[in-house]
Amino acid sequence: MNRAERLSAVLDLLAEGGQIEVDQIVDRLDVSPATARRDLDALADQQLLTRTRGGAVAHSVAYDLPIRYKNQQNPAAKAAIAQAASALVPRGAVIGLCGGTTATAIADALMSRADIMEPSPEPSLTVVTNAINIAMQLAMRPQIKTVVTGGVVHARSYELVGAYADTVLGSITLDIAFIGVNGVDPEVGATSHDEREAAVNALMASRATHAVLVADASKIDKRAFAAIGHRRLFSTIITDSGATPDQRQRLTDGGYDVIVA
Repeated sequence: MNRAERLSAVLDLLAEGGQIEVDQIVDRLDVSPATARRDLDALADQQLLTRTRGGAVAHSVAYDLPIRYKNQQNPAAKAAIAQAASALVPRGAVIGLCGGTTATAIADALMSRADIMEPSPEPSLTVVTNAINIAMQLAMRPQIKTVVTGGVVHARSYELVGAYADTVLGSITLDIAFIGVNGVDPEVGATSHDEREAAVNALMASRATHAVLVADASKIDKRAFAAIGHRRLFSTIITDSGATPDQRQRLTDGGYDVIVA
């Protein structure tokens, strides 16, 4: 476990109970007390927790994500996809993140990167999102400039949809947009269960230099109700090793650059 992964693990432990002791970190992460204290000091410097004598307490409620995002399906696959997505993002980039569990995992991966979390007078990354849970995650990270689209909250997905979201997205440009889907078919393209989410996600993708689909293998060869933009909107798809060789080949034949996490 590298330092960035360890700091993320400390925050996860803190989220479990709202407070943590050095001894708990030593036991759970198999590190020395000195390392545990240094990690807590580093997180306190980033304003992610408040140090106490012998431990720390949560700095805010930003760690308490909606239950839907704690009990996600295929967590290992989504974590792998998130790491592959993070690897595409250079420091200083402007990226778009839609809602959904895979996009949430990408936000987690970005917040675990040491180069992004280094203290800096200027933002190390700009994230534009229409997902209120992702905005909540990023809000306490001063190294990341977080831009929220505005709009009406969709209760099922925590995504902001509607004309207000369209107005903001129509006035910005992105380097990369990561868009989650309910289905992706080599012939039909990316689809979503909800037409309002599909419209916002398509607009976000259209504002990006590089539009990337993120979909675990269970989404391949599936079709949902609403198309997310036109067939050629996305140039790349990141999926996991559960995708069969035939599925990967058909996606490649369909014009996608396929990245297998």
